[in-house]
Amino acid sequence: MYLYTYLHTAVVTRLAELRREADRGDSPVPTAVIIFGLVAVAMAVTTLALTKANNWMNAIPNNTAP
Repeated sequence: MYLYTYLHTAVVTRLAELRREADRGDSPVPTAVIIFGLVAVAMAVTTLALTKANNWMNAIPNNTAP
């Protein structure tokens, strides 16, 4: 019986603490926007590097595609 009383008190106390704390963290929307921006920048950098590498490989004399 002591265990049930202890668990009940611990849960009630923790729920009371959670209700008092108004700051519950940031919304997921700004995080999603930041992630989308980072993905867009990474795709742009990858595309630029691939284009430069292809242009450099095509500039080699007697180049034959595999």
